[in-house]
Amino acid sequence: MKIIADDKIPFLKGALEPFAEVVYVPGKLINSEMLKDSDAMLIRTRTKCSDNLLEGTGIKFIGTATIGFDHIDVHYCNRKNIIWTNAPGCNSSSVQQYIAASLLKISSEFHFNLKDKTLGIVGVGNVGSKVEKFARTLGMNVLLNDPPRAREEGGKNFQSLDTILSESDIVTLHVPLNVVDEDNTYHLFNEESFKIIRKGAWFINSSRGEVTDTKALKKALGSGKLGGAVIDVWENEPDIDAGLLNQAFIATPHIAGYSADGKANGTAMVVNFLCKILNLPLENWYPKDIPVPSLQNILIDCSGKSDEEIIREAVSFAYNIDEDIARLRFNPFDFEKQRGDYPIRREFTSYTLNLVKPTEKVSKMLETLGFKVTHGS
Repeated sequence: MKIIADDKIPFLKGALEPFAEVVYVPGKLINSEMLKDSDAMLIRTRTKCSDNLLEGTGIKFIGTATIGFDHIDVHYCNRKNIIWTNAPGCNSSSVQQYIAASLLKISSEFHFNLKDKTLGIVGVGNVGSKVEKFARTLGMNVLLNDPPRAREEGGKNFQSLDTILSESDIVTLHVPLNVVDEDNTYHLFNEESFKIIRKGAWFINSSRGEVTDTKALKKALGSGKLGGAVIDVWENEPDIDAGLLNQAFIATPHIAGYSADGKANGTAMVVNFLCKILNLPLENWYPKDIPVPSLQNILIDCSGKSDEEIIREAVSFAYNIDEDIARLRFNPFDFEKQRGDYPIRREFTSYTLNLVKPTEKVSKMLETLGFKVTHGS
């Protein structure tokens, strides 16, 4: 059995070699010729799986170690009986961490309390639900928009997109890129959307770049209609728009979901599904020896600090978003390298907080976010 694998899928090397020939290739360089005598491939978003790539090959299985699967022509695969899978929810806690860091940075630098603001969440799946949990933990008013869930569950807990736009102080996107049917999200946020959005609102996109019309977003930022933007995903990656990079308050190279935990989850999900489908004798595999942070314990003196200040200190210790911002601004042409060489980032569950003089409320808030909490003297 022969498997072609993207050489940037983390923690994969060594897992399948006892059972198959595994050839590691940069995702962009995977081509039809190398797939002719291959049975399966494990990829990320940079490999576009269409008939141009797959026709005439031996591929029976495609696994993408990512939440999104818009790079796979699922209709073609279904017609050709090619089994495919993605890794839904694998990095949802990582994106929650990124959004938490972004919101806390914005509130600090623009001098407001998050609990006084309304957060509109567009797309309330695995990721959006985690973002909702963070926002509610901090006491924010939360509005939800998710048409597929609203149809399935009833509209009681969901708002229209126009309501989200007109009533939210901050709008954050967590939708897949979908270019067909009634849930088309391509340029869901366009010039008309930014006309409706509340003046001074913040705009956050960590879903897919093509969900937003870049030209319209730049116009909304330039006119002062928006208070600011947090952009992790870009149209035409890795060739990102220099104007939007300069206008965005927070700009990062598509790394919101790049925690080591999220990567390990994604790799494990596709490996285990492949082994099940192709009858390989490997069950419940998970990467060993995921690197741990150099510092896993933090002492926080809670005296005289608000709950939000304490949470900001804890989140900043676990993830310093300023480092990601600086790397992209310093060298925007290194977009892919920054993703490929992304430093180890662990999620909140890897950290223990030793709190001095905390309230019971803030201790529970931090535990809800996943931190381990102890009380110091």
